[in-house]
Amino acid sequence: MGSDAKSNEDGQRFGLDRALGRVGDRWSFLIVEALLDGPRRFNDLVAAVPGIAPNILTDRLRRLEREGVLVGRRYSERPPRLNYALTEDGLELAGVLRLLAVWGATGAEGGTGHVASEGLRHLACGSTLEARWYCPTCAQTVDEDEASNLRYA
Repeated sequence: MGSDAKSNEDGQRFGLDRALGRVGDRWSFLIVEALLDGPRRFNDLVAAVPGIAPNILTDRLRRLEREGVLVGRRYSERPPRLNYALTEDGLELAGVLRLLAVWGATGAEGGTGHVASEGLRHLACGSTLEARWYCPTCAQTVDEDEASNLRYA
């Protein structure tokens, strides 16, 4: 393995490790997903994320706030109550979560490789959407062969 390939692997591993360190558990992803439609209060989040215990929700909300993924704004002083909303950084996770959801639905029916759900659809024409790497400088879509050699800067 050449040093460029090794460097690329290390960069990917570091980036993934860092991302998972920030929001890398099931509950955190589900909380972020629940906030994509807009701000919610604590009890709204309990209802939107079935199965999460209140102490786990509190812990994840604090962690996500420390990481700058969401912000809690007080709407009541006594007792102190917060309304939670995604930050701009948190909103960037929307695309990742959608891709992860599509990947999770792929092969869900016994590993057949078929998407078990409808997938994401373009509102204008109804076609299934596909994710592609795109270079805004060159205004070109990166093909699959080239994508396997992408490097982190």
